[in-house]
Amino acid sequence: MASRALIFGISGQDGSYLARLLLEKGYEVFGASRSPVSERSPNLDQLGIANQVRRAQAQPRDIDSVLHCLTEFRPHEVYNLSGLTSVALSFEQPIESFESISVGTLHLLEAIRRSKSDIKFYNAGSSESFGNTDGVPASETTALRPRSPYGVAKAAAYWHVANFREAYGSFACSGILFNHESPLRPDRFVTRKIVAGAVAIASGKKTDKLALGNLDVARDWGWAPEYVEAMWKMLQLNGPEDFVIATGETNRLEDFVAESFAAVGLNWREHVTVDPQFARPMDIRANYASPEKAATQLGWRASKKMKDVVAAMIQAEKTRS
Repeated sequence: MASRALIFGISGQDGSYLARLLLEKGYEVFGASRSPVSERSPNLDQLGIANQVRRAQAQPRDIDSVLHCLTEFRPHEVYNLSGLTSVALSFEQPIESFESISVGTLHLLEAIRRSKSDIKFYNAGSSESFGNTDGVPASETTALRPRSPYGVAKAAAYWHVANFREAYGSFACSGILFNHESPLRPDRFVTRKIVAGAVAIASGKKTDKLALGNLDVARDWGWAPEYVEAMWKMLQLNGPEDFVIATGETNRLEDFVAESFAAVGLNWREHVTVDPQFARPMDIRANYASPEKAATQLGWRASKKMKDVVAAMIQAEKTRS
């Protein structure tokens, strides 16, 4: 009998790539999202797997809809990739951020506990929970000091997972993922905005300058299709553990911009302007990661670093345009 996986947030970047990976591994894949089942999912369509996934309209904040999905689909694995995904937007919608991420995660954990089943649970954590680490690479033992409503919500969800694991013996774990990108990123994310802007300017479709916020921030950028494999590997272990998932390489946003414009034959300084309106009320200056535990215990290591990610996104953007 094929393994069955239920993905909450299947229509997003990570959910879509994870669905494709699991299908390739012979899983039956079920997806839950807030959108009506009748609506198309552009990401699943783009990956050519929309017809291979059975979907349901459900959201983690509605525990009854979660219990219904667990009863109907009887999954062996549940992946929580749902909730508000934008750090910047979380400053405008802090309540929505906390409820969709932290409360939603709690409902999923409790629904699985009530089902009295052996479901393995993966929760999407975030490097935003670490806040500033003063240049020290963050590992699984680094203290959480979030600096955004999004980071606070992710930190709370992380502790929900840890508490259920310790109090109830749940097979529940968190992947503490650093920034990871792909062509499926919506253009409200700065990486996609940069790539799309560079390609549009180079092709003449955009004649004004690209306005961005603080270019001095630094992040660890990886490739999303690789990161979903780490998620799956975490649920194949004999016992649940949390893992930092990252490349181990940090670059400034200015470097990402320069690499994107260089890839289309342009000097970014001639086409980019800094606009304070795009700066966040608070931001992490730089994040650094230590993904050695994932390499040692999961056998997972990122193969694509920032320059590889930019090249792949630029190529995809050219094809799209």
